[in-house]
Amino acid sequence: MKLILVVIDGLTPAVFEDAVESGATPALAFLAEHGSYGRGVSTFPSLTPVCLSSIATGAHPDVHRIPHLVWYHRGQRRVVEYGSSFAAIRAAGTRRSFLDAVFNMNEQHLGPEAVTVYEALEDEGLTAAAVNVTCYRGRTPHRAVVPGFTRQAFAPKRFFYYSLFESDVTGAPVGVFGRSAGSIDAYAAAVGRWLVTRDGFDFLLYYLPDYDYASHALGPEATQVALARSDAAVGALIEAASGPDEFLERYAVVVCSDHGQTQVERAESLETAFASVDGVLVTASNRAGMVYRLDGCREEPAELARRLDGSAAAEVVLYREGLEAVARRDGEELRFAPAERDWRTSGDPALLDQPDALERAWHALANPNAGELVVSPPAGVELTDLAGRSHLGGGSHGSLDAGDSEVPMLTVGIHAPLPRRIVDLKPLALAHFGVHKRDAADAA
Repeated sequence: MKLILVVIDGLTPAVFEDAVESGATPALAFLAEHGSYGRGVSTFPSLTPVCLSSIATGAHPDVHRIPHLVWYHRGQRRVVEYGSSFAAIRAAGTRRSFLDAVFNMNEQHLGPEAVTVYEALEDEGLTAAAVNVTCYRGRTPHRAVVPGFTRQAFAPKRFFYYSLFESDVTGAPVGVFGRSAGSIDAYAAAVGRWLVTRDGFDFLLYYLPDYDYASHALGPEATQVALARSDAAVGALIEAASGPDEFLERYAVVVCSDHGQTQVERAESLETAFASVDGVLVTASNRAGMVYRLDGCREEPAELARRLDGSAAAEVVLYREGLEAVARRDGEELRFAPAERDWRTSGDPALLDQPDALERAWHALANPNAGELVVSPPAGVELTDLAGRSHLGGGSHGSLDAGDSEVPMLTVGIHAPLPRRIVDLKPLALAHFGVHKRDAADAA
């Protein structure tokens, strides 16, 4: 049986559960009726490039090395900005940001020791497909369909990326205009319909981002119209298979999101606490931030962390000290490190009481591209980006908090326990096809 992984960006468990129970999303309700459901946990920072890379590689950021939406590239001594806001893209350099988000993230930034689900499956002779997902690294070269773009992208055999790359002519409408009306999901629906009609894949990662766009603008509790459009994109797959029964005979399905979202009540600047410190660079956006020590910085990470005591921009500040990680919260510290079967801790464990917080924090700090400090702000607070922009009045995500980190997890036709984390999705897909040897650890 073939497998479809549907990722609805930013969908919270509560919204998913209410929509299914009320019948507002008939396609999702149909799948839920025939499947197993629970709540899962994202990675950290719970930001889309980080989360989609974790889904595609089955690994946390220490392996795939994508640390944030915006980060400092130590080797090139420059800021990488994938798209916090249009203003932030302009501030970082529009052309450079486009190249980073579309090409460099997969070609250069994604860790060489990570193996994507597309690479692992296609190495075994299966056909993988990806629609609109930003972490797409595969073995097959593709040329852009837009005139003037000559740079190739290496992706799965079947590859569709926002009307820029299309491995096949599907007749799908251009997907980059009318975003507020759901144009990206409509493009995905047209491509998905074409793929299912032709039975054109063994594995499909079907990414629907427009819900997240609406949630950023309106807040996570005011997104019913956007979710209905996402549901219609899922319904297009079912219809293309000639109906529900035929669809379930042909495909196993996983439906999830990459992260949650919470309401933004205040916008704060993380840079303010370091205005008088030489040799410090702050990268922040949404609900996560990083602080980098550059040449000339005389303060150690512990000193920099203490500067955020009482800051309205920081609830939990994480840093490494020797072989331990340190979480600083409300002036208190919790030290932790992996032990043989659990975690070795010193301090009050309640300082990190968020879902899977020790594991997610440890892996975030172990990413070689992360800052010396990784910051999770308080509930309701978003950190302003390079251009000072925020989603004030709307929704956001990125922190360790449960609202940002919990995701709906639905499986249909999967003969395995329900995945508990988004990093479990790639191993689930490989096991579904009887592939057991291609994970990140084996690639090291």
